[in-house]
Amino acid sequence: MQPYNKKIVLENGSEFYGYGFGANREAINEIVFNTSMVGYQEILSDPSYTDQMVVMTYPLIGNYGITDEDNETKFPTLGGMIVREYNDLPSNFRYTKTLGEALEEYNIPAISGVDTRKITRIIRTEGCQKVLITSAETPLETALEKIRNYEIPHDMVSRVSCKKRWFSRTANHNFEVVAIDCGIKYNIIRELNRKGCNVTIVPYNTTAEEILAFNPDGVFLSNGPGNPEDVTPVIEAIRKIRGKVPTFGICLGLQMIGIAYGAKSYKMKFGHRGGNHPVKDLTTGKIHITSQNHSYAIDVNSLKETDLEITHINLLDNTTEGVECKKDKIFAVQYHPESAPGPQDSTYLFDRFIELMAQN
Repeated sequence: MQPYNKKIVLENGSEFYGYGFGANREAINEIVFNTSMVGYQEILSDPSYTDQMVVMTYPLIGNYGITDEDNETKFPTLGGMIVREYNDLPSNFRYTKTLGEALEEYNIPAISGVDTRKITRIIRTEGCQKVLITSAETPLETALEKIRNYEIPHDMVSRVSCKKRWFSRTANHNFEVVAIDCGIKYNIIRELNRKGCNVTIVPYNTTAEEILAFNPDGVFLSNGPGNPEDVTPVIEAIRKIRGKVPTFGICLGLQMIGIAYGAKSYKMKFGHRGGNHPVKDLTTGKIHITSQNHSYAIDVNSLKETDLEITHINLLDNTTEGVECKKDKIFAVQYHPESAPGPQDSTYLFDRFIELMAQN
């Protein structure tokens, strides 16, 4: 048995020894867990995981490699990955590189061989906390000192948002959509293109006046990392845009809409991450299995003082999963209806956005 060369140290002092792969460097992030059985490439390339180290609860990771065309962003910003067993010999005719090679390319550290079940139980019991991935030889007190001195950043959206506008066009389009990029996933853009929308993607700090100058049929508010209260430019834009053009938000988009209408956000104990969350659509009574990735939620009671109505709830903890304001033609969901590789129960929400634009 090879000697361990890496370890992770949690804020509570727990140590887990294992084997490093990906980038050979030290990193401090917030530790979270994801319960998806597949889709580690989409997790790696989802900008919403910026500065987060993800524990994969499914035990075997890497077995189908990485396929470049499936990435959700051009430059992944995941903080790190923690897995039980890493497979460096993928079996997939489409793969272009191994997971380890992709992590090394994007300078993202990872560790395998650790007890991911125990780590997950710690997060569920104590909540998300800071974590350090470092050499197995680093003294515990040195590691804890580094963790104590680390502050979780508040500029994540500004780092992952595009710096200039760009376009994603489709043949025979019917609608023009402006998407505010707070860390948008490419599959959202693909889905809008499939529905006949030309999409103009703009930086997060684009003003309402600049957005409306495009004369869009609809505005889309993207997912993204961090605390929604930090994204003040988008919140201000929502307040000026609402009621003027149909608007659809996903994940962080919902949280920013809630705050713009006067509701309160809060940080969850360990968040929702995975492709197996049951959500009830209160307008139809149907239950959908959803893919989620968020640390923050909108307080249910604070929504009662706003013009927003709750349209979806999470059946695991009764948190807010969907809101709408019919008079302003604005709606949002907390989960990802475009999720790839799945589930795909909620793609109907894109059709609803199309209907709103058609009516307008």
